[in-house]
Amino acid sequence: MKSFQLTTLLFSLVMAFSCTPDAPKNERPNVIIIYTDDQGAIDLNSFGATDLVTPNMDKIVNSGIKFTQFYGAPICSPSRAGLLTGKTPQRAGVPGNVSPNSEKAGLPPEQYTIAEMFKDAGYTTAHIGKWHLGHGKDRQPNAQGFDHSFGHFVGCIDNYSHFFYWNGPNRHDLYRNGKEVHYPGQFFPELMVKEASEFMEQNTNKPFFMYFAINTPHYPYQGSPEWLKYYQDKGTKYPRDLYAAFVSTQDDIIGNLLDKLEVLGLRENTIIVFQSDNGYSEEERAHHGGGNAGVYRGSKFSLFEGGIRVPAAISWPAQLQAGETRNQMAVNADWMPTLAELCEIDLDTNDLDGKSLVPLIKNPELESSHADGFCWKNSKHWAARKGDWKLLGYPVDGRITFAPEDSLFLVNLKDDPGEQTNLAEKFPEKVNELNSEFEKWLTSNQ
Repeated sequence: MKSFQLTTLLFSLVMAFSCTPDAPKNERPNVIIIYTDDQGAIDLNSFGATDLVTPNMDKIVNSGIKFTQFYGAPICSPSRAGLLTGKTPQRAGVPGNVSPNSEKAGLPPEQYTIAEMFKDAGYTTAHIGKWHLGHGKDRQPNAQGFDHSFGHFVGCIDNYSHFFYWNGPNRHDLYRNGKEVHYPGQFFPELMVKEASEFMEQNTNKPFFMYFAINTPHYPYQGSPEWLKYYQDKGTKYPRDLYAAFVSTQDDIIGNLLDKLEVLGLRENTIIVFQSDNGYSEEERAHHGGGNAGVYRGSKFSLFEGGIRVPAAISWPAQLQAGETRNQMAVNADWMPTLAELCEIDLDTNDLDGKSLVPLIKNPELESSHADGFCWKNSKHWAARKGDWKLLGYPVDGRITFAPEDSLFLVNLKDDPGEQTNLAEKFPEKVNELNSEFEKWLTSNQ
């Protein structure tokens, strides 16, 4: 571990001597959204992990408000579309993962994004990392409100060659402002921090919004050798050892980003939103697992809690109290109106599905703004939640085959957070109620 710690120390020293901490600071808050990829519901210490080293992510969570019932989507592209538009993925025009083979696939240009909102309000905007919302010119980040963009357009890349490996031929996928760039052999998350650091240095005296969409711990698992040795020495079993090493490497990368904010004197007045896009993966490329959802059933692709309930928090040292927890339900579409309200940006929220979390942040006794219900859909699979009740249609959970009588699967999350017992036969009136809620939602989201 000593060599890795020395590298991190040298990185911090270089940053300290390469910036001007006394530069004038803007009064309006900066905003950074750190969006991790395929991180399990409890896969950091502040959310329940006992076998991981995650001090930097925990620092964000513990310095602000932690959300214990926060939801993304079951897969990558829909989750990102919901985040960036404040709408359900269906209404945002991205109901499934975006194909890498079509220039017409992706987030429709007519959608108003959170980046466009900040840009219209005078912020400088940047996308750093994963996009996965289209690679056609009118669907790239620069066409969706981002002044600066650095990263990859499709779902994942090898972190050293920066190639997308799926169906052949293999393709290089690393771009800066729409132009292909090459950094062979350089670790992509470190390139992200370098790019983000340069962007923040250039904007110390004016407000910025940065979407830091780190492509970890999404496969391929490529944690540092030091962390891999650490977990193997601890006796961590495969594939948890590979996943854990990548999570702790991710934590170091996020720590370097936080260090840069501190050195620039920007941390106090920077809002940081932290969230994973969906649950951990059990795909073959992810070694069939490694992540942990705790008591929650399911993983990526599933609408059981383990597929859509994600770690999430918001921190703003200058304004928000540290060490707070909110147990009410919230969704990633809520961030757009929340950040608009915190940054005093006029935003027409009538067409949004997200609700501002500011009232809940101020008053922990309020009920969820989604108390009337919320729905999800992934292919033919769907779920509707209202209060503690949740109904799943045609549920999936890894390689488990459900009996026909379980095609409608009713649970009470308060009594059964692990969603093990189907109550559909016992409470048919609840099935009908939630089924009707989903049918109404489906009609309004088509």
